[in-house]
Amino acid sequence: MTAQPEITQRDLRNRSKEIMDAVQSGQSFTVTRDGHQIGELIPLRRRRRFVPRGEFAAMSRTAPDISIDAFRADQDGTAEQETDDPYVR
Repeated sequence: MTAQPEITQRDLRNRSKEIMDAVQSGQSFTVTRDGHQIGELIPLRRRRRFVPRGEFAAMSRTAPDISIDAFRADQDGTAEQETDDPYVR
């Protein structure tokens, strides 16, 4: 594993655009102040918003079968069956 480059608090302030561009492209940094490590700048993982149809179909083919009867039994076992009427006296 490659060590993260260290940057000082001053570097972060003075070169913020350059450093943020590097973080956006996947680079991580350890931030120091007075020679002590105080934090890390790491890129956020991007969540995919779209799954291609072929990939979804492939995942669906290997998914386990679902028993509707077992699913309903689980629901019945965990859900309250009585409704509370706030107007009943």
